[in-house]
Amino acid sequence: MSERNLLVGPFNRVEGDLELRLEVDAGQVRAAYANSPLFRGFERMMIGKDPRDALTITPRICGICSISQSAAAAIALADAAGVRPTPEGEKVAALLHAVENLADHVTHFNLFFMPDFAKPGYAGRDWFDAAVARFTAGKGSSLRRAIDARAQLLHIVGLLGGKWPHTLAIQPGGVTRAPSARDLIRIGTSLRAFRRYLEEQLFGAPLEAFLSLGTGDQAANWTTGDAGFFMTIAADLDLQALGRGRGRYMSFGAYPMRDGPLFAPGLWRDGARHDIDHAAIAEDLSHAWMLGETAHPTRAETLPDAAMSGPAYSWCKAPRLAGETVEVGALARQILDGHPLALSLAEEGSVRARILGRLLEIARSQLVLEELLSSINPAGKFMDQVTIPHDGTGVGLVEAARGSLGHWLRIEDGKIASYQIIAPTTWNFSPRDSAGIPGPVEGSLVGAAVGDDEDTPLSVQHIVRSYDPCMVCTVH
Repeated sequence: MSERNLLVGPFNRVEGDLELRLEVDAGQVRAAYANSPLFRGFERMMIGKDPRDALTITPRICGICSISQSAAAAIALADAAGVRPTPEGEKVAALLHAVENLADHVTHFNLFFMPDFAKPGYAGRDWFDAAVARFTAGKGSSLRRAIDARAQLLHIVGLLGGKWPHTLAIQPGGVTRAPSARDLIRIGTSLRAFRRYLEEQLFGAPLEAFLSLGTGDQAANWTTGDAGFFMTIAADLDLQALGRGRGRYMSFGAYPMRDGPLFAPGLWRDGARHDIDHAAIAEDLSHAWMLGETAHPTRAETLPDAAMSGPAYSWCKAPRLAGETVEVGALARQILDGHPLALSLAEEGSVRARILGRLLEIARSQLVLEELLSSINPAGKFMDQVTIPHDGTGVGLVEAARGSLGHWLRIEDGKIASYQIIAPTTWNFSPRDSAGIPGPVEGSLVGAAVGDDEDTPLSVQHIVRSYDPCMVCTVH
């Protein structure tokens, strides 16, 4: 097999445009370069606006994770004002956010990831006919069941937030809707229906049984539901060896509460948990079509280089933590929260591990939602009025479905002077930095098999989709 270069993209079933330039040698990817080819510029739009406009504008970054953006903006404004939401408002905000993340995970598994196994390239595999029946776009039985269940789950957002996406329900002081006892009963009905879907279709067993799995080997023997079907495919295609990362994971912590986030924050490095040094976050611009210098988000600017000059090849910046890449997402969250199954997958860091991490978080998120609902007091106070300062700074750190999301805000003379955002896909799909270190996805693609007749290699698609990219968030 000879050396060749491949330009793969744009990818279908990805939110936004993504291109990959692959250097292929001897039937394997030797080097990969991830390009976010569409600049959108939300950070530039924010300058000069009333700080409260962040609650309206930033959710429009993405129609899939708009509540994540809304939550980050609200927390940044609350931080600038030196306040916290009311305890009951915090619970409802977390419930809204967890519903969106849970819906995102189910959407990813059924609509974005699994349909690749119904492609003709896998014809002849023992499981292929079943994959076609379950996951063919627009027709698959599992896919259709997931869409129905997702729609029912998102009724909760309609009830509490008025609409989805782009609700304005989450505010710095809490939430705009105080749920009644009747509302809580209706939400409980929706959650019970979603649990039925999970236990009948996705897992084919009680959630608690899946959550009792403690190792990757135990998970490999899971045979029921769509999760078991994925494990069959993973074993046949050796997905536990595909798309391995560097074993460094980060989570800002999901769903903030008075006693701490419901999923713990931290950095996983060298096989152990560490606290995050937030001051060590920096955005490297050496290979992005951006002007300026590498800086922490509080000092960074977003100045697009219209000439697209130098060694740059993407509109995506390269965020680094203490000069190193980190992987973010559901697997990272579950590792940092200490679930035994996730910890056993930390070193593996493969396509299989990322999907198992997402399945694990689906099951755990359902339980989180049920516990949150039972703790809400309808007689409590759900929002305080908050005065945004004339000058100040604030930070909003949350966990979107795809990973760690940060908003850094500076207010001067009553207007936004700076608004910087680092999205999950910015962490995962970043280009190289000034040291030439590839981003997490770029590194994971090295060694992926490429057939002589493949223009869009199946192995590359599996790796890319295991990270669940959202490119419109990446380029804001």
